[in-house]
Amino acid sequence: MRVVEAFRETFQAEPEGVWHAPGRVNLIGEHTDYNDGFVLPFAVPWGVTAAVSPRQDDVVRLRSLQADGVVTLGTLDEAEGWARYVAGVFWALREAGHPVRGADLVVDGDVPQGAGLSSSAALEVAVCVALNDLYGLALDGMGVALAARRAENDFVGMPCGIMDQAASALAQEGRALFMDCRSLATRNVPFDPAAHGLRLLIINTGVRHALADGQYARRRQECENAAKRLGVASLRDVTDLAGALGRLDGDERRRVQHVVTENHRVEALIGLLRAGAVREIGALLNASHLSLRDQFQVSCPELDVAVEASVRGGARGARMTGGGFGGSVITLVPEERVEAVRDSVTAAYAERGWAAPETYPATPSAGARRLA
Repeated sequence: MRVVEAFRETFQAEPEGVWHAPGRVNLIGEHTDYNDGFVLPFAVPWGVTAAVSPRQDDVVRLRSLQADGVVTLGTLDEAEGWARYVAGVFWALREAGHPVRGADLVVDGDVPQGAGLSSSAALEVAVCVALNDLYGLALDGMGVALAARRAENDFVGMPCGIMDQAASALAQEGRALFMDCRSLATRNVPFDPAAHGLRLLIINTGVRHALADGQYARRRQECENAAKRLGVASLRDVTDLAGALGRLDGDERRRVQHVVTENHRVEALIGLLRAGAVREIGALLNASHLSLRDQFQVSCPELDVAVEASVRGGARGARMTGGGFGGSVITLVPEERVEAVRDSVTAAYAERGWAAPETYPATPSAGARRLA
């Protein structure tokens, strides 16, 4: 295993164990997590693998096979760049009162870069499950996810919801993870597109627009402001959509319309999965994308063209996935139309002078686990 060989080379010792945590893609339920709503992600086949040994002091030494050199942290505040995600996990566990000291770590990731598949959550969760085992913390999967989220929120400074970390920690092979982001209740829902002659493709546009900077926090604030005006704790509590929209205007009105209808789409999609109607979920994916484009206003031309070209090429449905303004599209494609969809998207990009996007087949995969 590459990460074990690198650990031996770096620290002249054997790691005490090897852990893996996957990235995730969200099937549906976008920008609902921080509104106490519903999400339906699943783990992807790519993630972060960590070879780790505990130390008898509080020093953290870490190496990433995707970066140069070894980072040595005498104190966690010294961490910069990618190392802050690792340091944040140590900080979050110590802040919660867990007896976590130092460690030597080598991490190796294969999550496609720039695809919006949550490599940061995979890194956090891989480190957290390792420390959980090594220090006997007895955290369950949600406990791991919450510690990882606290690392990203309060140490790294990214105001993300719980979805990414929960999917990485709790997902199961052949299933999507339904989560109520208010109660944190989860349920794994059987989801096997291949059994229905379908394939899920992730189309990585490879772009990230500068507009994304600050827009995530702005959308959150707009949702919070709208909830206050409507007198509810969060937009998840809006039960009379028509009445709510009549009391709002502008961006707040659009944000409410997306969040409320997106929660309904999550529930509807789960109903179709439970009925075995996997081929019928495409219409909900399409509707979700239109809502994200027109109501939440987080799409971009590259995402829109990928969605439109996918459907034109024969996909059952497609939508942007992730925070928006770039990243990836997820598309549900009949097996016999996979090449036609790829060709359609490539041609649509070429017409506009854009580089062809990368395409990956994705199967719902297992969550965080110890490998050795």
